[in-house]
Order: sequence, then structure tokens, then C-alpha cells
Amino acid sequence: MVLVAGFVLLTIVSVVLGLKKGKALYLTFPFVALAGFVLVKIAMVPLPFWETVSFIFDLRD
Repeated sequence: MVLVAGFVLLTIVSVVLGLKKGKALYLTFPFVALAGFVLVKIAMVPLPFWETVSFIFDLRD
């Protein structure tokens, strides 16, 4: 729950800064943070990285 609140806070701050300063670069911060979070979570799996990624994307019904 703390991570969700952190991502919400980061998004709000990024939007406010993006609108106030007029730079779109601030709006990319939440996406970069989320991508980094996903990479860290994938790296925490005790399998080789590419094997984990292929397992995630090979999941089918």
C-alpha cells in the first residue's frame, strides 16, 4: 500500500511540476519509476533474468 501511495504522490507532484514549469519531461517520471519498479521485481525472482521475462510473456490461457 505504501508503494501505491508513493506512485500516486509521484504522479501528482510530476503533473503539478509539469503544468507549473511547462516542461513535459516531468510527466515521464511516473512511467520511468514504474518501469524501474517492474525491473527490480523481475530481478528479485531467483531464476535467470531472460528466463523470467520469457516466462512472464509466455503465459497463455
